[in-house]
Amino acid sequence: MKRNKQKPNLTSFKTWVYSIRALHTQVVLAFYCLLAVGCTGQTHKTHAAEPVRWSRALLQQSESWYAAPEAIRIADNLLLYQRDSGGWDKNTDMAKVLSSKERAMLQSEVEKKGEATIDNNATFTQMEFLAKVYKATGQDKYKQSFLRGVDYLLEAQYENGGWPQFYPIKKGYYEHITFNDGAMIGVMELLTDVAHKKEPYTFVDTERVNQAARAVDKGIEVILKTQVKVNGKLTVWCAQHDRYDLSPQKARAYELPSLSGGETVDIVKYLMAIENPSPAVMHAIEGAVVWLEQVKFEGIRLERVAEPAARKKYDVVVIKDPSAPPMWARFYDINTNQPMFVGRDGIVRENLSEIEEERRNGYNWYSNAPQELLEKDYPQWKQQWVTRK
Repeated sequence: MKRNKQKPNLTSFKTWVYSIRALHTQVVLAFYCLLAVGCTGQTHKTHAAEPVRWSRALLQQSESWYAAPEAIRIADNLLLYQRDSGGWDKNTDMAKVLSSKERAMLQSEVEKKGEATIDNNATFTQMEFLAKVYKATGQDKYKQSFLRGVDYLLEAQYENGGWPQFYPIKKGYYEHITFNDGAMIGVMELLTDVAHKKEPYTFVDTERVNQAARAVDKGIEVILKTQVKVNGKLTVWCAQHDRYDLSPQKARAYELPSLSGGETVDIVKYLMAIENPSPAVMHAIEGAVVWLEQVKFEGIRLERVAEPAARKKYDVVVIKDPSAPPMWARFYDINTNQPMFVGRDGIVRENLSEIEEERRNGYNWYSNAPQELLEKDYPQWKQQWVTRK
């Protein structure tokens, strides 16, 4: 008897093939999603991951992230950007993906001999990142780069305890002892953690730990010596001080010798973090707090008003507002405590509205940073140290 051959079920076969293809696609997409999460700590759309940019925000990732490919890639970039002096330059996106041409350029003698600075969070930020990656990976090249950074900071310190903005020394206001934009305090915080063997710096050798401790002691000394006295009373600090006589100094045309309502906050917070503060440190804190209370502004706030003709399409104006929280000017006259608003012409004006639009809208002339210091940090510090003593 002749058997009838069954025709293959092509429909079922095609369905099976399509299901396998679909499963493969899902697996691939899942793989790339896992890569995105592993590299950034966040879920991204598979079609376009957000580019990572260099900033201090990269120091806030989870510990596991610093062992991920993205963190390692950035750390390798930092090795290329590091100068022969051991420091780094500023205002560069060191997290960008580098081309082979850019890599070659960064290894050139011209680049390696280039400027290094602590301005705009440079050098100490790169060092902290490298320490975190070393802790996560154990790769010695990151440790060695960090230690070169420590040596750079120790060498750059003046004998009196201050740090210049650039080292090797760059002539001009760059050689002043620089508190501006948290430069010296950023260095002090890192070296303090090294001296106290805090994570992630526990790998630092004993000799450098001891050197860091001595550098910190000298730094505290110069902080106390640079605090400006007016009529015998301690006030606060200028954004930069002379490297020799420690007097308040000018930087750019609109940054004149003055009392700083901005930089002072970081300095006082650093002093407040000192365990068992000396009477001199306590007096410095108390003097600064009294001054900040005296010069605060109440009943005003800043507002951005649309201004199509302006370079940034807006204008910053001072608005009366009885409910507004207190604010402080960035700069105050040393003798009168009057706020200082200065354009590129170097002339002091009494009101923000009187300086040119470019400087008015391109610089931070007011701050509310002292509010938390006065209302939260100082009472806690006083309870811990003043009341006990």
